[in-house]
Parts: sequence; structure tokens; C-alpha cells
Amino acid sequence: MVLYGLILHDRTTKVAWGDQEGGGDSSGSEDKLQNVEELQATAGAFAAIRRDGSLVTWGHPEFGGDISAVQDQLRNVQQIQATDSAFAAILANGSVVTWGDPCCGGDSSAVHDQLWNVEQIQATCEAFAAVLTDGSVVTWGHTPSGGDSSLVQHQLKDVVQIQASVDAFAAILADGSVVSWGNAAHGGDSSNVQHQLRGVVQIQSTLRAFAAILAHGSVVTWGDPRCGGDSSAVQDQLRHVEQIQGTDYAFAAILTDAGWWFGA
Repeated sequence: MVLYGLILHDRTTKVAWGDQEGGGDSSGSEDKLQNVEELQATAGAFAAIRRDGSLVTWGHPEFGGDISAVQDQLRNVQQIQATDSAFAAILANGSVVTWGDPCCGGDSSAVHDQLWNVEQIQATCEAFAAVLTDGSVVTWGHTPSGGDSSLVQHQLKDVVQIQASVDAFAAILADGSVVSWGNAAHGGDSSNVQHQLRGVVQIQSTLRAFAAILAHGSVVTWGDPRCGGDSSAVQDQLRHVEQIQGTDYAFAAILTDAGWWFGA
């Protein structure tokens, strides 16, 4: 995601800079940007949650900078997630409000009746996935980017965590197995390693690949080999892994012996 502005804040001070249309100019909202507790961004707009649960946005309207159409619904906001050009807000009652580019998740009307008791939302570049309190999942947005999970919907039960690449999702189930969907080449198809995905405790992603840490500390990867989806060259080194982080194109793993592994 490319950010065109940035804000730093405490209870009374806030600073934004960069491209004005892309969020670098927050002067039109300065009087409202007090007591900000959380900040989220699309590729061209910002959204800030205030302590009282209200929301303030600024930046390019087509990227979610204009909330006038949903302003009256945005009360008691608890969490915000963003695609490249749309936002999704979880309210205190577990419902969801979306705005921004309809093709990138800004229009959730098709699944509105399902978006209740939402616990968490994850996003690819153009789609959202919401985990409900019963462990089921609701998706919307651009179909090739994970907005349509119908092919795996029967498997999406007891979901505890979802991770996203640029256009695919991977969900960890309560039994430690994994379900993936979206762009097959970018991690949406994990069938080649499905038999290895047992006892998964954590998943990280690059732009087009996923890496899963298993309970015994080994690692399973899938997706675009150029983005870390193929770890075969270092597989024998990936033991006792505690943590993984990814850039757009590579993974790095911390081992329990304080060693490091870098892969591309």
C-alpha cells in the first residue's frame, strides 16, 4: 500500500504532510483531530478513531476520504481496516460500516445482513474478510482478490486468525489447519502444501506469498516463489522458528537459538 501522507499525534498535536489530495493536508479536519486513538490508511486517505468512538477522515474522496454518506452510522467505532481505496469500520455492537471505492470493498450491501458480531477484519488490496464471533467468515469486495470465498465457505468454521497477501487470504482454524482463497498464484491456493499445514500457530505474508509457523517450530511456505513462496533451499535451517516477518518480496525468521534466516 502506498501512503501519500502521514500523521503523528498525541491528545493535542497532529501533523500531516505529503501529497495534499492523498491525505497530506489535514487542515480541513484540524479542529476535529483531538484525542485520536487509532489511525488507518488507504492508498490516498486517512481515517482516525477518536476516543469517543467517532471518526474523522481526510484525503482523496475516491479513496475513502469522504464519509458524508455514512457519517450518521459511524458511532462507537472500535476498529478500522482498509483496502487500497476503501475502509471498513467495526462498531461496538459488532456491525460493520464501509465506504470508499465500491469495487474494493467500499460497498458491503450484498453481505450487510451477515455482518453482525464481527470480531476482526482483514484486507487484501481490494477485498475484506470479517471473522465473526462464531468463527465463521464473511467476505466482500473484488472477487479475484479474495472478495468471494464461496468455494471454501464450507471449510471456514472455527476461524481464529486471518492473514492477507496483496490478493489472497489464509485463515487459521481452531484445529491448526489452514484454508486459503483468492488469487491462486499469490497464496490463494495452498493445496500443494495442505498436508503439511497441521498445527499452524502463526501466518505471515509478503506481497504474494505466505509462511506458516507450525507448533513444533518448522515452517511451511506457499505462493509466488519470487516473494518467498518457495523455502526449499533453506528448509533444513527452518527449525525452532519463533517469529517470521515479511517485506513485499522476502521473509526473515527468528530461531530460538537467536539465529536468523533470510529468504527471498
